Amino acid sequence: MLHLTYTKTVYHFTHTEKEEIKMATDKKFAVAGVSTLDGKTKVRFANDTMRIKILAKNGHTDVELVTLPREMTKAEIAAHLVEIGFGKGNPAVEAAVAYVAKKNPSTPKAKVSKNATAVTAEAIPAE
Repeated sequence: MLHLTYTKTVYHFTHTEKEEIKMATDKKFAVAGVSTLDGKTKVRFANDTMRIKILAKNGHTDVELVTLPREMTKAEIAAHLVEIGFGKGNPAVEAAVAYVAKKNPSTPKAKVSKNATAVTAEAIPAE
């Protein structure tokens, strides 16, 4: 018989100290760009250029998407868009890209409370 062991560590925080945990997503996208809806320009992320049709159908204007050289995270995309001069001269686009860069740092910061405790659980399936 095969015996499997599963171990999982869970951290419980006591909120006695202020803690800052910024989780950076490691989700990657192949297409990025901007669109404007109700006067607000935002950076859009997708995995296919067909996203243009959906944005247009939902009332977005000034849709401009670019295919990325490789799949990238949001932080990498923000850096790439600045590097290629995407939206240069358009303050709304530049502000949107700067906002994404600010909200998605390339190296996540994490402060863990000194009062955090680790709990380990082990499960062994029945035979």
